[in-house]
Amino acid sequence: MSSLFDCRDDAQLLAGMRRARQAIARGELIVVPTDTVYGVAADAFSPAAVARLLAAKGRGRQSPPPVLVPGINTLRALASEVPEAVERLVEEFWPGGLTIVLPAQPSLSWDLGDTHGTVAVRMPAHPMVLELLEETGPLAVSSANLTGKAAAIEAVDAERMLGDSVEVYLDDGASSTGIPSTIIDATGLAHGADRKVRVLRDGAVDRDALRRVLGDLLEADPGTEDAESDREQGDDAQAAGGGA
Repeated sequence: MSSLFDCRDDAQLLAGMRRARQAIARGELIVVPTDTVYGVAADAFSPAAVARLLAAKGRGRQSPPPVLVPGINTLRALASEVPEAVERLVEEFWPGGLTIVLPAQPSLSWDLGDTHGTVAVRMPAHPMVLELLEETGPLAVSSANLTGKAAAIEAVDAERMLGDSVEVYLDDGASSTGIPSTIIDATGLAHGADRKVRVLRDGAVDRDALRRVLGDLLEADPGTEDAESDREQGDDAQAAGGGA
């Protein structure tokens, strides 16, 4: 039987955080608020927990979840390389609504699905989740909804869709924006190839803001001749599906 905690109440916040940590340690799922939308989370290093997350959403292995981290040091531990341009993006937009796809460390003992050797990483701008991440380590997190449904912007929306497949729901009221994170593919930079950063999903961080940091390293906007040229340079990296 799942439990919902109203984390705007201090007593429920303490109890909810304790139950959430315990649930993650047991390989169960929790729903957490982020600065974008509510996310359903699992221990990123537990293949069974990640499989449970995908099953709860009605997704397959072809839609691997992004990973939430407490800071850039964890990004450096998960990615095989963090290019200088990505460091600039992190400095500008983290914590916040930008998910970055990079080549994963080949030594990582995890199974997020069919990632094709990549990992999608984000540091959320929500103190409750950052505190949780410091204690649990990286969490695989996808938007808290069934596939094909709108992302949950309140905990009760997530509970209505995911029910008892989730052990603990942490309620912190309505999401401030309800806009999912922007997902970008920076694997070309990491490989040292003549490729640009590509936007896989538009979201909380718009292209103009990205271009102010990246300049010509950002792909051209859709519908332009330059955009078609950019897309001829290579296949997409595996995009994380439904990231929060």
